[in-house]
Amino acid sequence: MKLNRRSIVTAALAGAAIFACSVPAFAQTTLNLSDVLPETNFMVTNAIKFADEVSAATDGQVNISVKAGGSLGFKGPDQLTAVRDGLVEMADINISQQVGVNPLFGVEGVPFLISSMEELKAYHAFVRPAFEALATENNQKILYLVPSPAQYVYLKVEVDGIEDFAGIPVRGADKNTVDIVSAMGMAGVAMPWGELIPALASGRVEGVATSATSGVDGKFWEFMKYIYPTNHTWGSNMVTINLDAWNKLSPEQQAAVEEVAARLEPEFWEVSRQGDIASIKTMTENGMELREISPELKAAMVERALALQADFIARVPEAGPIVEQYKASL
Repeated sequence: MKLNRRSIVTAALAGAAIFACSVPAFAQTTLNLSDVLPETNFMVTNAIKFADEVSAATDGQVNISVKAGGSLGFKGPDQLTAVRDGLVEMADINISQQVGVNPLFGVEGVPFLISSMEELKAYHAFVRPAFEALATENNQKILYLVPSPAQYVYLKVEVDGIEDFAGIPVRGADKNTVDIVSAMGMAGVAMPWGELIPALASGRVEGVATSATSGVDGKFWEFMKYIYPTNHTWGSNMVTINLDAWNKLSPEQQAAVEEVAARLEPEFWEVSRQGDIASIKTMTENGMELREISPELKAAMVERALALQADFIARVPEAGPIVEQYKASL
């Protein structure tokens, strides 16, 4: 059969179409990551870097869009259930705020159990498997965990012994912190961040229990003089992904995401540590004084917290083996 020019062109185009249909398509996947923290917070900065590196590692096939400042309408305690129910694919979750879902999420906050970030890392060897199991129960997977900076008590007055704490009204962000400072003899006051600065200015509170990064955010040097490194409690954030969304990724994409998370997590821990160091430097440069706690005062604080430790274990018996295994490892 003799083919004319038009027939040849038509056949070529048809063949190209068939070939194109036989090549697998790599559709882009976009995953929203909900974060209640402001864009300037180091946790959000970490999440943005993670998103950028995931995109690079997957050749742009997996794109994570970080939605900071609570822009998706979820509050901190809502984050876990939002991911669980598929309302958002991913979230940066304050773990201790999820105790309403399961009280075991509060196991990092056992008072005076951990005294440094190095000890916290050792504790995570026992805590993380429990968190991963809880995440799976709630239809999600943990990609990485990052601790908040160390905790301090900021005061207007100098203290030497446990009796010097007596009656000082000190703000705590949650019930656990309020219970801890109250056990040390202070008058714990639960108060949201938005009310703190007016309360300091009016004298309603005369101290604060929080991190150094928050101390800089609140310009504590305008109200208080002394910084005490109590390390009374610890907490972490976890970035998770909904399992249904995770299972839609190819094995190669999943492997790439996991590699990025594992590689960046130690770096993110160091970001937290350096944020603490830089914030203390800023506050001391503005006139505040960092005062070390004497062994005698620390021992008295720990002794007063023992009842709170026992109460937590009694309320959350699943935490008992975790705490005991950690203590035995020391």
